[in-house]
Amino acid sequence: MSLSLKKTPIPEQDPKIRTNNFSEVALGYTEEDAATEAARCLQCKTAPCRQGCPVEVDIPAFIGHIKKGDIQAAADNLKAVNSLPAVCGRVCPQEEQCEKFCVLGKKGEPVAVGRLERYAADYLLKNAKPATPLKYAADAQKVAVIGSGPAGLTTAGDLAKMGYKVTIFEALHMPGGVLMYGIPEFRLPKSVVQAEIQVLKEIGVAVQVNFVVGKTLTVDELMDEEGYDAVFIGTGAGLPYFMGVPGENHSGVYSANEFLTRSNLMKAYRFPEYKTPIYVGKKVAVIGGGNVAMDGARTALRLGAEKSYIVYRRSEKELPARAEEVHHAHEEGIIFQLLTAPIEVLGNEQGWVRGMKSVRMELGEPDASGRRSPVEIPGSEFEIEVDVIVVAIGQGPNPLIQATTKGLATNKKGNITADPETGATSKPGVFAGGDIVTGAATVILAMGAGKKAARAIDAYLKEKK
Repeated sequence: MSLSLKKTPIPEQDPKIRTNNFSEVALGYTEEDAATEAARCLQCKTAPCRQGCPVEVDIPAFIGHIKKGDIQAAADNLKAVNSLPAVCGRVCPQEEQCEKFCVLGKKGEPVAVGRLERYAADYLLKNAKPATPLKYAADAQKVAVIGSGPAGLTTAGDLAKMGYKVTIFEALHMPGGVLMYGIPEFRLPKSVVQAEIQVLKEIGVAVQVNFVVGKTLTVDELMDEEGYDAVFIGTGAGLPYFMGVPGENHSGVYSANEFLTRSNLMKAYRFPEYKTPIYVGKKVAVIGGGNVAMDGARTALRLGAEKSYIVYRRSEKELPARAEEVHHAHEEGIIFQLLTAPIEVLGNEQGWVRGMKSVRMELGEPDASGRRSPVEIPGSEFEIEVDVIVVAIGQGPNPLIQATTKGLATNKKGNITADPETGATSKPGVFAGGDIVTGAATVILAMGAGKKAARAIDAYLKEKK
């Protein structure tokens, strides 16, 4: 059999059907699909794909097990190093990570590592038996993990396996962080996230919800009064940025954070069963071009918008969102208003959004990062008629912990300063990682930071003991 240079396609919901529901778009590989795709892996001795994985998955090994038909072994291999494989298989940007280094990608399409990871992880979820609780030493040291997003969950899982008593403190009523409130159901089902968290609970990780560190207790109080030997801060980037244009305070302007949290965590997508409605109007403009913007525009469509726009100041080539997300948005009928920048939000007499004044842009010279800077075209102003605007231009760190923790150094943006290899902060025994350190990035990079921090906390506590 000749080696296919194309990935095995993944079955998906029909675009006409899926825009009316919140069920997952990608349906996952069948047994046959997975076997066909696994057969494409060359099992390279040097495994260049591994250098692109922040959580150190042995990619050829787990794919090799799928090749042999031993899916349980593949899943066990993944779970040994990755606390959230079913999450990574869905939302990790593999094309920029492991798949980027795949040898097959030089001649054709790389092996679909993410799709195979999802297949093996979903097998584990379907056939799950309760995990065996870990046995802790009588004098096991205690670690507090603040935030239950990807960085916190990874740190907690790794430290628990090393023999530490770990408690996760989560401000909201459900653990999962951005995996729960930020990413829509059609990309990452809540049940998948909760099933992964359940395994951590079964092995002995404690989870305290509705606990706002900095208000309920401070970091110092956790260490001095509650007896935690080390603290990991993984509180993410939950502070929305706005455009700073006139009229932005009109009713009908949301931050992407609020829009997606209302839909996800408050179950607005199940109105009237859950009475947390979200006003979407008939025409929605989402400002931005990243994955969050795509999530917002595609959510708006499912919540009943007749027209949903992506408004982005560069061209399609520069869109930072994953190619897969852009492709799905096009399939679903999202209207792309590219090379367009809003300059004013227009309101009616009641103070509600009625439109948006924008200008056309053209791309000038590349900036320091190599991206071409957008330049306004004089006299190109025009209006877009919309009822709702969702601002998805990034977010920054919530300042609460930094403001209530003495001796914790931050940068000028308010992010916690931490060693990129260990997560160590300026405060002894306090570590940090993920978006609270780097600014808004990806789930997998936050998980990678959690993994490094867990190792560093282990080294620190051994020395302390």
